Parts: sequence; C-alpha cells; structure tokens
Amino acid sequence: MFTHIYIETSVADHPRTQEICARFPQATRVSCERYGEVFNPKSQDFRLQKARPALILASKHGNRVLETPAGYGIGGARNFYFSHMLNCLYDCRYCFLQGMYRSANYVLFVNYESFEEDISRVAQTGNQPAWFFSGYDCDSLALEPISGFAAHFLPFFAAQPNAWLELRTKSTQVRALLNREPLANTVVAFSFTPREMHRSLEHRVPTVEKRLDAMVQLQQAGWLPGVRFDPLIYQQGYQAQYRELFSEIFRRLDADRLHSVSLGPFRLPRGYFKAISRLYPDEPLFAGPLAETAGMLSYRQDLEHELTGFCIEELRYHVPEALLFPCTVAA
Repeated sequence: MFTHIYIETSVADHPRTQEICARFPQATRVSCERYGEVFNPKSQDFRLQKARPALILASKHGNRVLETPAGYGIGGARNFYFSHMLNCLYDCRYCFLQGMYRSANYVLFVNYESFEEDISRVAQTGNQPAWFFSGYDCDSLALEPISGFAAHFLPFFAAQPNAWLELRTKSTQVRALLNREPLANTVVAFSFTPREMHRSLEHRVPTVEKRLDAMVQLQQAGWLPGVRFDPLIYQQGYQAQYRELFSEIFRRLDADRLHSVSLGPFRLPRGYFKAISRLYPDEPLFAGPLAETAGMLSYRQDLEHELTGFCIEELRYHVPEALLFPCTVAA
C-alpha cells in the first residue's frame, strides 16, 4: 500500500512505529526531524500525490485537543476535536482538507497516549460531559487495519465517564468495534450523500449499500450508530435523490436504535475553495449557484434554506425530532 514511509526521528523506536513499518517491509523508509519538512513545502502536486500517497509517522505536539467551530455538534454543551491523523484515504471533491493542506500524504501521529492525557484532562475540567470528535481532519476508521486507532481508544473511552467519542467515517472497517462490547458513550457516525452524488463526488468511498451493511452489523451487535448528511449538495433533482436515500437508509436501519441524525450545508472557506477549484477546474460542483458570505463559499441563502428545509422535513418522516441535529457548520 505504501512505497515510502517518512519517520520522525523522535518516534523511530516507538512500538507503534515499529509495528506499522513491519507491515510494509518493502517500503522505503526516510528519516526526518519534523513531519512538516515533508508535509508543508509549497512545491507539491496534490493530485499527483493523491494517486500514491506516502505515510508519515510523527508525534503530535502542542494543542492536541481543540474546541470545535461554533455550530458543530450533536447536542452536547462542550465539544472538542482531536486528530490522530491528517488527510483521508478517500477522494471526495467537496472535502475541505484538499484546500487546507498542500500535501496529499497521510500523517499518522503515533503518540496516542499523549492524546489520551489531554482528553482526560479536558473531560475532567467541566461538570457537563465533553464530546470528542475524531473524524474532523481524517476518516476515523478508514486506516484502522494499519493505525489500530479505534482498537486503542475504545478501552480508554470506556473508562471515561464524563467523555463521549464520535467516530465519523465513510469506511466499512468496523471489525475493531464488533470484536468488543458496545460502548454507551461512543457513536459510530456514517456519512452519506445520494447515490448519484456518491458516484460523481466520492471517489474510492464504499458504496451506500456497503456502508449500510456495516451499520446494520453494528446495530445488531448493540451499538447506537449515527447518520450524517453533510455536506448537503444542491443540484437538479436533489429532492428525489435525497428522498430515495433517506428511504433506503431508514428502511434498513432501526430508527429506535440510532443515536442521532445530523445534516449540514456545503460550505468552504474562500481560500480553501480557491485552492480546490484550481485542482479541479472542470468540477461542476464548484460552478454551482454559490455565493460568498463572511469569507465562506456556500449556496445562495435562499437555496441553502430550501435544501436544508426540504431534508429536515423528509427526515421527520423517518426519525423522531429529538434525534435530528441541523448543523450550521459542514464537515
């Protein structure tokens, strides 16, 4: 899978580094002092790297747990995110990461224990439960067979009574969850777009059917998964497309055994939008009915309200109002 693995000298002897490298004995290993030497240079071709990304093993320093943007969450009063990885295995045209980062290589921070220390400290600083979202800068589960992220963090969160974890994913890599008892304070949240949008925008992403298969397995094992419809995409015929998607999902899932359903509109910071549209100048998504407000590119306000309002009304046919969380920030 990886032909090149870059390794920070400080983590070269870390057991997690050694275990990962052992999986790729043929990969060329390159030492570096800090991952930014490889990840941050300007003269990089994102699209070329995306075809064959390298893996960078590093240590995360500084702020490992951050507050989420306003409007991001599913009902909790205290919301935070942490990123054990930068970049995603998938290639979704709407993803903000390709506008945020110059590199398509994957950075995996192997110092999981440092994240745990920070999460525990933040969770204990308030009286109300703290939510921790792990799928903000990556897909939480897509690299699970290599990273062992969920397998490592689930026992940790099982011992954190004041902390909730959301694993957000488009992956079907759920074995680590099925191999253990379900956790009441962990939500495995799957993201969806209608089938037509999936085919044109979500490259390398498992099909809707395969993701639903994984969700059904989790429900049958006792987990309470979540469903995420973000970003919502506006295009001709979206009403029929979303209506069909909702019907398919909630025909297969037990709505009484879901944790939450959230949705949010397509939005990108202006700088990210410019960077992504340069990468994909012929992408119809970026030529759509967009408008800029306060430095964010999104659909015109009337269209955004129309799209969001339609989806909320349709979802009310399938799930109780208490499970619905319209988000003002797309992820």
